[in-house]
Amino acid sequence: MKIGLKAGERLFINGAVIRAERKTNIELLNDAVFLLEAHVLQPEEATTPLRQLYFILQTMIIDPAAAGAVQDMFHLVLGSVKSAFSNKEVLMHLDKVEELAKTDRWFEAMKVVRALYPLEASLMLAEKNRRAQETRQTAPRPAPGENFQYGPRLAVV
Repeated sequence: MKIGLKAGERLFINGAVIRAERKTNIELLNDAVFLLEAHVLQPEEATTPLRQLYFILQTMIIDPAAAGAVQDMFHLVLGSVKSAFSNKEVLMHLDKVEELAKTDRWFEAMKVVRALYPLEASLMLAEKNRRAQETRQTAPRPAPGENFQYGPRLAVV
């Protein structure tokens, strides 16, 4: 497998970090678990349930020595993520992630999780819109012709 790297780009292979000094191609001649820098999620980007799960999976690839300890966290978070979703498609894919994890196929599991990002975003947006609609429906409305509400007001400066 050939991997093209730009100058300064990093590649994570079996826990080792490789940085290209200049544009280069690397050919892997045997099986190796690798992760391109472009697919690495920073901790501050793990803001949704699926991104948190992805971050844990990537940790097991980047630091295989810690994978055993991180696996417990993975299973705990996976259970929480499964309980956070009721969408059958998401749950079906999370079952696949669980099966891949049982055989230490972290990279394949990451690909499945990453592919769910758009669906997660649309589900979260729909939930946000639903809550906003509920709030609008339950908020008190002024009587017809009443433009002002009397009472104490707070000024925002």
